[in-house]
Amino acid sequence: MKLLVRIVLLAVMALVIVYAGVVGYMYVNQRALQYDPTGAITLLADTPLRAAAAVSIVSGEGAINGWYQAPGAGKPLIIYLKGNAGSFSDEHKRFEQFVADGYGFLSFDYRGFPMSPGQISQAGILEDATAAFDWAQQKGFPIVIWGRSLGTGPASYVASVRDAKALLLETPFLSAATVGAERYPYLPVALVMQDQFEVNQWILDVDEPVLVAHGTGDRTIDVSNGQRVYDLAPNKDELWIVPGADHGDLWDRGIWQHATAFFERAMARP
Repeated sequence: MKLLVRIVLLAVMALVIVYAGVVGYMYVNQRALQYDPTGAITLLADTPLRAAAAVSIVSGEGAINGWYQAPGAGKPLIIYLKGNAGSFSDEHKRFEQFVADGYGFLSFDYRGFPMSPGQISQAGILEDATAAFDWAQQKGFPIVIWGRSLGTGPASYVASVRDAKALLLETPFLSAATVGAERYPYLPVALVMQDQFEVNQWILDVDEPVLVAHGTGDRTIDVSNGQRVYDLAPNKDELWIVPGADHGDLWDRGIWQHATAFFERAMARP
């Protein structure tokens, strides 16, 4: 009997040591696990965006690099805050559609992503997004904010501390810690995660009308996140849930048509 107790205790100790090792590894390497900043850069000259310009915006002690084009008469400027993987320049087809319909745009890589030097962190991403908004605001155009995936974090934050005409959240998360806990329910994600992007808190201070778009087949951020973010928004406009759509499907499923109608409603408000 004593031998059995000893074996059980040794097994429990071994499990505790392994578990502590996993948690320790996650803590030390969490930003490498959380972000995916690698990827090729598409040159502006290799796109049809002939009237757009490459811009460098001071942020913190460095600068973020992106593209900008002014809107046509009566249209807003879209500040497009990218998702987690690669460079914003991968999404140039979206910008081409924006411009074709008369909208302006500003998009960029957060520090630590392909076109902008620096180290990735939540504080840096929020500072970069706020600096981009302040730079764009000086142009004098009405501004709408569009955040996608990771970008829904800084989009919600900026909308909570600045005044825009509208906030569009594409595949948002309630918080990064929520997504981590859903993926790894056996790990104390909320206790050790540094960059939690608390959209659930920031959205409470967003006065702008909000559109949330999500797909029921999203395997990266569960659709329940989008529903809960929308439920918390003080100024609800539309919740667009697309049956079967995965994390990267919404552009092909027609989000631009929903976005333009949303922006027109927002622009019509006093």
